[in-house]
Amino acid sequence: MSLSQVKGNIVGKKIKEARQKLGLSQVEFAATLCVDYNVNLERVQISTIERGIRSVKDKELDAIARVLNVTPNWLMGW
Repeated sequence: MSLSQVKGNIVGKKIKEARQKLGLSQVEFAATLCVDYNVNLERVQISTIERGIRSVKDKELDAIARVLNVTPNWLMGW
């Protein structure tokens, strides 16, 4: 397993944890990202991120952190 895969798993788990803590469904989370930050992730893409299959781009990470009210560093496990 590469370092990027490990980080992807950490980021995905942290996103899921924070999203659920806020009571947001994946659909609601995707809609907020799109409307508020012009980040077009569909529910399926959020699912693949949370499972560590898809990595997160820089722009996406910043918007995700803002919606979830956490820092990008926290999402990355730092």
